[in-house]
Amino acid sequence: MNRLQISLLLMLSCLLMIPSIRAADPELKLSAPQDIAFTASCDQSQQHYVLMLPESFNSQKPHSLLIALHGHGADRWQFVKETRGECQAARDFAAKHQMLYISPDYRARTSWMGPKAEADLAQIIADLKKQYQIKNVYLCGGSMGGTSSLTFAALHPELIDGVAAMNPTANHLEYDKFQPAIQASFGGTKQGIPEEYKKRSAEYWPEKFTMPVSISVGGRDQLVPPDSARRLAQILKQLNRPILLIDRPQQGHSTSYQDSYSILEFMIEKSAQQKRR
Repeated sequence: MNRLQISLLLMLSCLLMIPSIRAADPELKLSAPQDIAFTASCDQSQQHYVLMLPESFNSQKPHSLLIALHGHGADRWQFVKETRGECQAARDFAAKHQMLYISPDYRARTSWMGPKAEADLAQIIADLKKQYQIKNVYLCGGSMGGTSSLTFAALHPELIDGVAAMNPTANHLEYDKFQPAIQASFGGTKQGIPEEYKKRSAEYWPEKFTMPVSISVGGRDQLVPPDSARRLAQILKQLNRPILLIDRPQQGHSTSYQDSYSILEFMIEKSAQQKRR
């Protein structure tokens, strides 16, 4: 056998090996979405969330849960179908870590984590813990969803093991956008029920953040200005809490895929460190 024949055989062998290598390291995915309806305990209305399971889901083993909260004007399908950075990163992250992935309406389209949205999310978590072996519960979201993630984590720190908020506000008393929707969600104006707006403003409750927190903001964000989120991050840093702030001075109201994935990874890594202590 001459050198040319040997070289061709080696090339052929390498080509034949490629499918085996790929098959041994498949791309991790989530299952097809399931649209789940449930009766809300707080008012007996029918509400919805979307559930996606990891491909290797095993009901006999514990899995963590990632809850993704949509932005203003959207619904439960935003973090399931959209390919924008925040949404794609959340799905890829859940698939990589073999998590159950949940995207609730939480009273879309005027969610803003008012009392009913809060009650719905607490009920969803409780119901899922009855149905599955839930190891840890992580919360993320963009814009209104990022704001609502911080709000819910401050209200229910015992339920959340980590939170990743993309382009959120942490202060409803100073925030002045989307007021009709927020008023509908909270049950009145900030002048009429300021205590409700303060209650749902994460900046006022830094001591509640016992779990890792990661936040992304844009310096040119005019829709949800970054100052309150920056202040919250600074307070948490002073309290020696696990906190990551990705602050992009030239960025507007969005978070890139890379930054979204980074804050999600920080959240789970720091959470794991806390569990080992």
